[in-house]
Amino acid sequence: MAKELGLTKLAIPTNGNAGAALAAYSSRAGLQSYAFCPEDTPEVNVREIAMQGAATFRVNGLINDCGKIVREGQPHMDWFDISTLKEPYRIEGKKTMGLELCEQYQWQLPDVILYPTGGGTGLIGMWKAFAELEAIGWIGSKRPRMIAVQAEGCAPIVKAFDAGDRHAALWQNASTRAAGIRVPVAIGDFLILDAVRQSQGFACSVSDEDIELAQGELASREGLLLCPEGAATVAALIQEINTGRIGKDESVLLFNCATGLKYEMPESQSHLDITHPIDYTSLAHE
Repeated sequence: MAKELGLTKLAIPTNGNAGAALAAYSSRAGLQSYAFCPEDTPEVNVREIAMQGAATFRVNGLINDCGKIVREGQPHMDWFDISTLKEPYRIEGKKTMGLELCEQYQWQLPDVILYPTGGGTGLIGMWKAFAELEAIGWIGSKRPRMIAVQAEGCAPIVKAFDAGDRHAALWQNASTRAAGIRVPVAIGDFLILDAVRQSQGFACSVSDEDIELAQGELASREGLLLCPEGAATVAALIQEINTGRIGKDESVLLFNCATGLKYEMPESQSHLDITHPIDYTSLAHE
């Protein structure tokens, strides 16, 4: 759409995945792209963005600081700001999650959806898709309870939800290893909160320790290498089943938004010395 509408330069603040997508599609379409990443963005994300052709810059700040650079650079660089909710098409694309979900559930919906929430476009897009599908008669009025999951170190939506506020204030000193949901202030905060409240859902936060534990457990038990953001929804599910806010008999869908390969993993320290006899019994593990 950017090319069709005559744009030639695109710029984005990113913690990784959105920047990589912009770089790839821009290169394919012959457009210039610029990506601004918080300086502690996972290294593989930064390299992926740069390798796919974007002019890539680390910024000594958070995602909102990167967004400020994009916004203030527009009159100087004549680029188009592709930040979350600054253009209409990302929400339309995010609706795909809701459309495919309905199709795969045989045009029914789960009782609960847990979504890792930073800028919240996925949650907003799904909520829009459900409304449009009902309007054309493909699904009924039943909606899942939408649960916005954040990290304890950056939980502006949770704070606003608990306070009954329509907007979420800037979260100071945001910190979490789940970089994709480390968004101190979301431009679509009111849309996220509207969807959560209209669905009778809630917002919750989980610790980085619980995220790491959930990520490791799912990898070793199920063979699923989730990103920390996706693992946050697993941690939240366990937490909220224990609190009783999610019932054990409810159908629940969790969203994972990337691969764990993009993040640092625990080192493997086991080593064998082929110059000595191997004690195979010592290799056994439970």
